[in-house]
Amino acid sequence: MEIPTNLKHKPVIISDNYENIDGRNAYDSDAKGLTLGLAQWNDRGKVDISAKVWRHTGEKWSRQSEEMPLHRVLDLAILVCRAKQYFSQAYRYPKFYDPENPKIDRIGLQGDAMNVKVCVENDRIDGDIALFYQALSNDDELIGERLQTLARILKELGYMG
Repeated sequence: MEIPTNLKHKPVIISDNYENIDGRNAYDSDAKGLTLGLAQWNDRGKVDISAKVWRHTGEKWSRQSEEMPLHRVLDLAILVCRAKQYFSQAYRYPKFYDPENPKIDRIGLQGDAMNVKVCVENDRIDGDIALFYQALSNDDELIGERLQTLARILKELGYMG
């Protein structure tokens, strides 16, 4: 199935078989491709690169396809890595977090910082965090493989010693 090139997002670099490697949904995923391309929100004279997940319902391209600026993709990767790091030690807390101190980290970016914390505003956080912890554990091999690949590529790019 070919990723559309006639829409506002203009693909430049693609993974057109993402459905085959989409985690637990591999070979049965509606996410058919990933692209890096020219963002759909570009104004005349201003060009941004975005990443897009292309979803297909089986009959048509889905409105649930998602497009994100590259920095947001990387911010999500940072958040995933920090969460994985946090949950490797979360067993120390009876509820997998400290209700009195839900802050996990504050990561400096762009002269400010990204707050990383447990969402204690969620009225079901005790159950939800346990489910999250279990799901993260269940997907450890899938996530670990991708993090190893990311680490190798970052090293090749000179970002790691």
